[in-house]
This record gives sequence, C-alpha cells and structure tokens, in this order.
Amino acid sequence: MTAPADAPPSGRLRRAARLTVLGGLTGAAPLSTDTYLPALPSVTGDLRASAPLVALTLTACIVGLAVGQLIAGPLSDVLGRRWPLFGGAVGFAVFSAACALAPDVGTLLALRLGQGLLGAVGIVLARAVVRDLFDGPAAARGFAALMLVSGAAPIVAPVLGGQILRVTSWRGVFVVLAALGLVLAVGVLVAVPETLPRAARAAGGGALAGLRATGRAFRFLLGDRRVLACVCAAGLGFAAMFSYISGSTFVLQDLYGLSPQAFSGVFAINSVGIVAATQVAGRLVGAERAAPQRMVGIGLVTALTGSAAVLVGALTPAGPWALLPGLFVTVCGVGFVLPSATTLTLAGHPSRAGSASALLGTSQFLLGGFAAPLVGIGAGTTAVPMAATMVAAAVAGLVVFALAWRGASADGPGSVPDRAARATAGQPSDN
Repeated sequence: MTAPADAPPSGRLRRAARLTVLGGLTGAAPLSTDTYLPALPSVTGDLRASAPLVALTLTACIVGLAVGQLIAGPLSDVLGRRWPLFGGAVGFAVFSAACALAPDVGTLLALRLGQGLLGAVGIVLARAVVRDLFDGPAAARGFAALMLVSGAAPIVAPVLGGQILRVTSWRGVFVVLAALGLVLAVGVLVAVPETLPRAARAAGGGALAGLRATGRAFRFLLGDRRVLACVCAAGLGFAAMFSYISGSTFVLQDLYGLSPQAFSGVFAINSVGIVAATQVAGRLVGAERAAPQRMVGIGLVTALTGSAAVLVGALTPAGPWALLPGLFVTVCGVGFVLPSATTLTLAGHPSRAGSASALLGTSQFLLGGFAAPLVGIGAGTTAVPMAATMVAAAVAGLVVFALAWRGASADGPGSVPDRAARATAGQPSDN
C-alpha cells in the first residue's frame, strides 16, 4: 500500500507521526544498552559489585533484546501489531523504572533482562508495521525513515548518557528511559493503527500456537537463500559497527587520551554519517535508481574499506586521527546495508513479516554481542583487536552475502527467492 504523491497535508502529517513513533520504538532498546555505557563505573561503586559482574548487566539486556525479538515477531503474526507494540512500550517503561530502584546487582541483572525482552517488541514490530503498509520502493523509503530516527541511536546514546550523568546518577538514566517508554506507549495509541487485519494473520488461534509456529516460520524463511543472505549481511555489518561502539571508549579515551568532549564529537560526526547514508540508500532504492541488493553489496564493500583503514591506522603510531576517517566510512557503509537488507528480507513474505523482522533483529544483536568481548582483548593498550574484529565482520558479511545471493539467483521462476525479488520490485507476491 503506497500513499499517493498528492496526499493532503493531514495525511502526510499522520504518516510522519507514525514513522516517528515507530522510529522511536526501534531506537529505545539500543538506547537502553548504550546510554548505560558511561554509567558502568558508577554502578560498580554504588552497588559494590565487581566490574565484570556489572558488565553482565549489559550482556543481560542484549540477550533480552535478541530473545525477545524471536518471541515477539511470530506472536505478532498471530495476534496483530498494535496491542503488542503498546504492551511492549509499557513493559519497557516499567522495567526501566524498576532498574532505577534496583538495590543490588543481582536484581539489576534480572531487571535488565526483562527490559531487553520488552524493548525488543518495538524493534521487531516497527519493521513489520512498515512492511504491512508499504510494498517495493515505498517500503525502502519507509525503512530509511525508521533509520533516520533510530539509526543514530547506538552512536548517540553514549553521548546522551554522559550528559545525563552530569546532572544525576546512573539511576537517572533509567528514569529517562522509563519516561521515553511511556511517551512511546502514548504515541502507539495515538499514531499507530492496527496494520495486520485478522484475515491476514497467521493461523494458530493463540499465543501458544504462535510460539509453536516460530520454528516452522524460521525454517521457511531461512530456506529462502536471499533472506539468509540479507540476515547475515545485516547482522555482520552491525557487528562491525558494534565493535567500534563497544571498543571506542577504551581506544579513543584510555589509549589515545581524547577528552570526553572530543570523544562526544567523534560520536556525533559518525551519527551524522550513518543517518545520511541510510537516507541516501532509501532514496536511491525508493526512486528505483538502484536495486536494494546492489546497495547491500556497496555498503559491505564500503564498511570493509573503512574497517581496513582503521586496522592500518591501529598498526601505525600515527595516533587517533589515523583511525577516525576509517570509522566514519565504516558506519556509512553499515548505513547503506541496513535499510536495503531489511527491504529485501521482508519483501516476499508479507504474512511472515514479524518473523522475518525478528530474524533480522536477532542476528544483529547476537552477532554484535559476540563481537563485543573480542574487542575487549587488550583494552586500553592497543586498537588492533577492535580494528581486526571490524575487518573480520565486514569480510564475513561480504563473502556470505555474495555466496548466498549468487546461489539464490540460480533458482528458477516461481521459487521462494523469485517471489521475494518480484515483491521487492513492487509486483505481487504469492506466499
């Protein structure tokens, strides 16, 4: 369903409000992980816990974000989108507020897991809503609009967290996140209608049946080699960027001695880069000037080029300025990959958009979480582990995408990959 170009201003305003709310829902959960980063030392002192144990509170949230998407996506294919979105936003707010009151690190661990589980609902269902509403190039523009709001979240969040900590304690970070969750819950009620009518929902008759159908849905989707290619490309591309995010504090501040102000400036510049790249990719695909698979390939090559430049800089004594251009190029490359891979993944599977979106989101958080501890090797003494992890993720993403896509291209007309390709081009899908 694409909106006419001459839609009245009130219609354009409603669509803008809807996309803003959906973008906020996809950005809230990453904010819950990365806004918290500058607060880790103060949590350690306040709760009298060891640094490794406090770091597990970050891991717990990431695990929740990954697992929650696996549950919420298939359930929404059975239950619809709107009320699960509302419940997820309210639950995210409740768990965030509870985190602010946590008396010890064990309680905080459990609450952070719950916060991640509920926050995952917004990530996976926002993409599914866009897929419900739009087809083909219009869907690419919709995903790019989501990225405009949410794509900068993992990079801007540490800067925001640092500013919050200037006026309050680490508990104040969670109060801000709770308030954001409530605002988004109201936004869902006001701006987001139900986009999956009952007639279009997956068979099952209930939540338990939806969970039982999860495995079948994932097996079906991963049988589409183009879906497999895009899930791996998005996950490994995100892992390259998350390697930078998780390692930058040690590298730029501890190793190279950047001030907090300079560190914030680097994050801000890279935030502009990824947002600009997502918009360029969305406009090119949306205007049918570039195929989305071509944009994924270009993005992966760009991310690999930037990561290689970071590795070269890390191996020389030139200082941080040898790394910064490569970091910028890397995040721009990821900005090309994410909206285009999302468009391709969801294009041919409208009745399984929730499940497909769950696969995308889970791959990103799982692979990003796997990359984070690798970056920590030699923290504060060398930038090589961060750079090498970025290069490895980018190389793996490019190789897997190329091989899987080439294999899918060998399928004949009428195959699952062929249906996905026709749906991406705006032609009807028959699944």
